[in-house]
Amino acid sequence: MTDIAAPGQAARRPRSTSTPVGIRVDGDRALDRSFEEYRRELTAYSYRMLGSPHEAEDAVQETLLRAWRSFDGFEGRAALRSWLYKIATNVCLTMLDARKRRALPMDIGPSASPTSARLGAPLGENIWVRPIPDRLAVDPHADPAELAASRETIRLAFIAALQHLPPRQRAVLILRDVLQWKAAEVADLLGATVVSVNGLLQRARRTVASADLSVGAVPEAGPDADLLARYVAAFERFDINALVTLLREDAIFSMPPFSLWLRGPDSIAAWLVTSPCANTLLVPIAANASPAFAVYKPAASGNYDAYAIQVLECADSHIAAIHTYLDPSLFEEFDLPATRERPA
Repeated sequence: MTDIAAPGQAARRPRSTSTPVGIRVDGDRALDRSFEEYRRELTAYSYRMLGSPHEAEDAVQETLLRAWRSFDGFEGRAALRSWLYKIATNVCLTMLDARKRRALPMDIGPSASPTSARLGAPLGENIWVRPIPDRLAVDPHADPAELAASRETIRLAFIAALQHLPPRQRAVLILRDVLQWKAAEVADLLGATVVSVNGLLQRARRTVASADLSVGAVPEAGPDADLLARYVAAFERFDINALVTLLREDAIFSMPPFSLWLRGPDSIAAWLVTSPCANTLLVPIAANASPAFAVYKPAASGNYDAYAIQVLECADSHIAAIHTYLDPSLFEEFDLPATRERPA
């Protein structure tokens, strides 16, 4: 089993106002530190399971609360990390019970024609795979191989593909193929046999293999800085002609919470011409281990107001996807101000 260690973060106690029975007060801080070492990787795991950073954080809080309450019964036969993952898996499976899967617009229906495209009514937050700040899910100090795997497996396309899997298949695939647990370890965690775990894994792999994860594949060296600089310049100038030259021929443009999405530079250009995206300000952020920007729109006050979070996917020295989350509430999740002053 690959031990993906996360550095300790500022202690944030589970939502509890009382000291758990059996835990000595003078041992609280040490136990806090032991649990907190795993917060980031548990959040990344829960995000892959649930497709929402808010739900992932809730799942981790519940996991740590249950761990506090039941720590007296922890017999130490398994590693603390394995025990916490078992609790987190049970929490996530309960949260997923009878819940519809989250998706990206491309999973809901075909691309639209720009000549007849209408945004329509926004769909609920619970419909969509949501972007996650890198600080919650990626340990920049991890082993390079583990860091590469961690970054690749929180991409929006991969998270959306995972949502096609039944919950137990999802857990098995993440534990086996992402976290590199042994089949026997996963079987022990799930209370299953190795044979059943291997069967779940094979079915999960077939389903994910059928998903189109080639769109937006990020080169190992990372996206081209010059490409991103040209993208920002073109978008802020609202230079549509310059923008489309940066797009791949099969590029997609999606706009959660709306189900409308577009494919191809011509369709994207035709849509953008009619959109309220002129004179925007793009601020680089870190989301889903991908190039991302906070988009601010000019306000009547003369400042800029929060408008959208964009997550880009790049491939072949071009932009393969632009996921534009038209939801200013996401700015708080990324610790971004709702208003920015106009640059001098």
